[in-house]
Amino acid sequence: MSDTYSFIDEVNEEVRRDRLYGALRRYGWIAIVAVLAIVGGAAFNEYRRASDLALAQQRGDAILQALQSDTSESRSAALGEITTEGSEVSALVGLFRANELVMMQDAAAASDVLAALISQESISDGYSDLALFKQLLLEESGLDASARRSGFEQLSAAGNPLRLLAQEQLVLLDLQENDEIAAVKRLKELLQDAEMTQNLRQRLSQLMVALGQDPTAVDG
Repeated sequence: MSDTYSFIDEVNEEVRRDRLYGALRRYGWIAIVAVLAIVGGAAFNEYRRASDLALAQQRGDAILQALQSDTSESRSAALGEITTEGSEVSALVGLFRANELVMMQDAAAASDVLAALISQESISDGYSDLALFKQLLLEESGLDASARRSGFEQLSAAGNPLRLLAQEQLVLLDLQENDEIAAVKRLKELLQDAEMTQNLRQRLSQLMVALGQDPTAVDG
Protein backbone atom coordinates (compact mmCIF):
# COMPACT_ATOMS: atom_id res chain seq x y z
CA MET A 1 0.00 0.00 0.00
CA SER A 2 2.82 2.29 0.81
CA ASP A 3 4.35 1.65 -2.60
CA THR A 4 1.07 2.74 -4.19
CA TYR A 5 1.02 6.05 -2.22
CA SER A 6 4.67 6.63 -3.08
CA PHE A 7 3.94 6.14 -6.75
CA ILE A 8 0.98 8.53 -6.60
CA ASP A 9 3.15 11.17 -4.86
CA GLU A 10 5.82 10.85 -7.55
CA VAL A 11 3.21 11.25 -10.29
CA ASN A 12 1.75 14.34 -8.59
CA GLU A 13 5.23 15.84 -8.21
CA GLU A 14 5.96 15.26 -11.91
CA VAL A 15 2.65 16.87 -12.87
CA ARG A 16 3.42 19.96 -10.72
CA ARG A 17 6.90 20.16 -12.21
CA ASP A 18 5.54 19.91 -15.77
CA ARG A 19 3.01 22.65 -15.03
CA LEU A 20 5.73 24.87 -13.57
CA TYR A 21 7.99 24.44 -16.59
CA GLY A 22 5.03 25.04 -18.85
CA ALA A 23 4.21 28.24 -17.05
CA LEU A 24 7.81 29.40 -17.24
CA ARG A 25 7.92 28.68 -20.97
CA ARG A 26 4.63 30.52 -21.45
CA TYR A 27 5.06 33.47 -19.09
CA GLY A 28 8.76 33.53 -18.30
CA TRP A 29 9.37 36.37 -20.74
CA ILE A 30 7.30 38.61 -18.46
CA ALA A 31 9.64 37.94 -15.55
CA ILE A 32 12.67 38.60 -17.76
CA VAL A 33 11.22 41.90 -18.97
CA ALA A 34 10.42 42.87 -15.39
CA VAL A 35 13.98 42.14 -14.27
CA LEU A 36 15.40 44.11 -17.20
CA ALA A 37 13.08 47.00 -16.40
CA ILE A 38 14.17 47.05 -12.76
CA VAL A 39 17.86 46.86 -13.65
CA GLY A 40 17.46 49.35 -16.47
CA GLY A 41 15.44 51.71 -14.27
CA ALA A 42 18.10 51.58 -11.58
CA ALA A 43 20.79 52.32 -14.15
CA PHE A 44 18.76 55.21 -15.55
CA ASN A 45 18.15 56.64 -12.09
CA GLU A 46 21.84 56.39 -11.31
CA TYR A 47 22.68 58.13 -14.59
CA ARG A 48 20.12 60.85 -13.89
CA ARG A 49 21.52 61.41 -10.39
CA ALA A 50 25.03 61.65 -11.79
CA SER A 51 23.86 64.07 -14.49
CA ASP A 52 21.99 66.22 -11.96
CA LEU A 53 25.06 66.31 -9.71
CA ALA A 54 27.32 67.31 -12.60
CA LEU A 55 24.89 70.05 -13.65
CA ALA A 56 24.61 71.34 -10.08
CA GLN A 57 28.39 71.46 -9.77
CA GLN A 58 28.66 73.27 -13.11
CA ARG A 59 26.11 75.89 -12.07
CA GLY A 60 27.67 76.25 -8.63
CA ASP A 61 31.07 76.89 -10.22
CA ALA A 62 29.51 79.46 -12.55
CA ILE A 63 27.89 81.29 -9.62
CA LEU A 64 31.11 81.33 -7.60
CA GLN A 65 33.07 82.56 -10.59
CA ALA A 66 30.52 85.32 -11.22
CA LEU A 67 30.63 86.48 -7.61
CA GLN A 68 34.42 86.68 -7.73
CA SER A 69 34.32 89.41 -10.37
CA ASP A 70 35.73 92.76 -9.35
CA THR A 71 32.69 95.05 -9.73
CA SER A 72 28.95 94.89 -9.21
CA GLU A 73 28.49 95.55 -12.92
CA SER A 74 30.62 92.58 -13.94
CA ARG A 75 29.07 90.36 -11.26
CA SER A 76 25.55 91.26 -12.37
CA ALA A 77 26.43 90.65 -16.03
CA ALA A 78 28.03 87.28 -15.26
CA LEU A 79 25.09 86.17 -13.14
CA GLY A 80 22.70 87.16 -15.92
CA GLU A 81 24.47 84.78 -18.31
CA ILE A 82 23.96 81.71 -16.13
CA THR A 83 21.30 79.40 -17.57
CA THR A 84 19.03 78.05 -14.85
CA GLU A 85 15.90 76.94 -16.74
CA GLY A 86 13.46 77.66 -13.95
CA SER A 87 15.20 75.55 -11.34
CA GLU A 88 15.82 76.37 -7.69
CA VAL A 89 19.21 77.64 -8.80
CA SER A 90 17.45 80.44 -10.65
CA ALA A 91 16.24 81.74 -7.29
CA LEU A 92 19.79 81.94 -5.94
CA VAL A 93 21.08 83.56 -9.11
CA GLY A 94 18.20 86.04 -9.13
CA LEU A 95 18.67 86.99 -5.49
CA PHE A 96 22.43 87.46 -5.97
CA ARG A 97 21.85 89.52 -9.11
CA ALA A 98 19.22 91.70 -7.43
CA ASN A 99 21.70 92.43 -4.67
CA GLU A 100 24.35 93.50 -7.18
CA LEU A 101 21.83 95.75 -8.96
CA VAL A 102 21.00 97.41 -5.65
CA MET A 103 24.72 97.99 -5.11
CA MET A 104 24.75 99.61 -8.55
CA GLN A 105 21.89 101.85 -7.34
CA ASP A 106 19.60 100.39 -10.00
CA ALA A 107 16.71 99.52 -7.70
CA ALA A 108 14.20 99.46 -10.54
CA ALA A 109 16.11 96.70 -12.34
CA ALA A 110 16.55 94.84 -9.05
CA SER A 111 12.81 95.04 -8.44
CA ASP A 112 12.15 93.60 -11.92
CA VAL A 113 14.48 90.65 -11.22
CA LEU A 114 12.77 89.98 -7.89
CA ALA A 115 9.30 90.30 -9.42
CA ALA A 116 10.24 87.65 -11.98
CA LEU A 117 11.27 85.32 -9.15
CA ILE A 118 8.07 85.97 -7.22
CA SER A 119 5.95 84.96 -10.22
CA GLN A 120 8.02 81.85 -10.96
CA GLU A 121 5.97 78.83 -9.92
CA SER A 122 8.82 76.34 -10.21
CA ILE A 123 10.71 77.64 -7.15
CA SER A 124 9.82 76.94 -3.54
CA ASP A 125 7.76 79.29 -1.39
CA GLY A 126 10.81 80.03 0.74
CA TYR A 127 12.68 81.55 -2.18
CA SER A 128 9.69 83.44 -3.57
CA ASP A 129 8.90 84.82 -0.10
CA LEU A 130 12.50 85.99 0.30
CA ALA A 131 12.33 87.65 -3.12
CA LEU A 132 9.08 89.36 -2.11
CA PHE A 133 10.60 90.55 1.17
CA LYS A 134 13.62 92.03 -0.61
CA GLN A 135 11.38 93.71 -3.18
CA LEU A 136 9.18 95.25 -0.48
CA LEU A 137 12.29 96.75 1.13
CA LEU A 138 13.19 98.64 -2.05
CA GLU A 139 11.91 102.20 -1.91
CA GLU A 140 12.22 102.47 -5.70
CA SER A 141 10.21 99.29 -6.32
CA GLY A 142 7.22 101.29 -7.51
CA LEU A 143 5.02 99.76 -4.80
CA ASP A 144 2.92 102.17 -2.76
CA ALA A 145 2.52 101.96 1.03
CA SER A 146 -0.69 99.95 0.72
CA ALA A 147 0.93 97.31 -1.50
CA ARG A 148 3.96 97.12 0.77
CA ARG A 149 1.75 96.68 3.83
CA SER A 150 -0.21 93.94 2.11
CA GLY A 151 3.01 92.16 1.17
CA PHE A 152 4.48 92.34 4.66
CA GLU A 153 1.19 91.15 6.16
CA GLN A 154 1.32 88.16 3.83
CA LEU A 155 4.84 87.35 5.00
CA SER A 156 3.92 87.80 8.67
CA ALA A 157 1.59 84.80 8.61
CA ALA A 158 2.19 82.11 11.23
CA GLY A 159 4.87 79.61 10.24
CA ASN A 160 6.62 81.86 7.74
CA PRO A 161 10.38 82.07 8.48
CA LEU A 162 10.26 85.79 7.65
CA ARG A 163 7.33 86.43 9.99
CA LEU A 164 9.12 88.48 12.64
CA LEU A 165 11.11 90.54 10.16
CA ALA A 166 7.93 91.29 8.23
CA GLN A 167 6.20 92.42 11.42
CA GLU A 168 9.14 94.69 12.18
CA GLN A 169 8.60 96.34 8.81
CA LEU A 170 4.91 96.74 9.60
CA VAL A 171 5.92 98.66 12.73
CA LEU A 172 7.97 101.01 10.57
CA LEU A 173 5.05 101.45 8.17
CA ASP A 174 2.81 102.34 11.14
CA LEU A 175 5.29 105.02 12.14
CA GLN A 176 5.55 106.32 8.58
CA GLU A 177 1.78 106.73 8.63
CA ASN A 178 2.02 108.55 12.00
CA ASP A 179 0.14 105.75 13.78
CA GLU A 180 2.30 105.54 16.88
CA ILE A 181 -0.38 103.74 18.89
CA ALA A 182 -0.51 100.88 16.40
CA ALA A 183 3.28 100.77 16.23
CA VAL A 184 3.71 100.53 20.01
CA LYS A 185 1.00 97.88 20.25
CA ARG A 186 2.71 95.81 17.57
CA LEU A 187 6.09 96.28 19.23
CA LYS A 188 4.80 95.00 22.57
CA GLU A 189 3.32 91.93 20.91
CA LEU A 190 6.57 91.26 19.07
CA LEU A 191 8.70 91.53 22.19
CA GLN A 192 6.62 88.78 23.80
CA ASP A 193 7.15 86.41 20.87
CA ALA A 194 8.96 83.24 21.92
CA GLU A 195 10.78 83.02 18.58
CA MET A 196 12.32 86.48 18.91
CA THR A 197 16.05 86.56 18.11
CA GLN A 198 18.46 88.53 20.26
CA ASN A 199 19.41 90.98 17.50
CA LEU A 200 15.80 91.70 16.59
CA ARG A 201 14.84 92.08 20.25
CA GLN A 202 17.62 94.64 20.67
CA ARG A 203 16.46 96.64 17.64
CA LEU A 204 12.84 96.64 18.74
CA SER A 205 13.76 97.56 22.32
CA GLN A 206 15.78 100.51 21.05
CA LEU A 207 12.81 101.59 18.96
CA MET A 208 10.55 101.35 22.01
CA VAL A 209 12.92 103.60 23.95
CA ALA A 210 13.00 106.08 21.06
CA LEU A 211 9.20 106.21 21.25
CA GLY A 212 9.35 106.94 24.97
CA GLN A 213 8.24 103.46 25.99
CA ASP A 214 9.68 100.97 28.46
CA PRO A 215 10.63 97.82 26.49
CA THR A 216 10.43 95.73 29.67
CA ALA A 217 6.80 96.73 30.32
CA VAL A 218 5.34 94.74 27.45
CA ASP A 219 2.11 93.77 29.20
CA GLY A 220 0.67 97.22 29.24
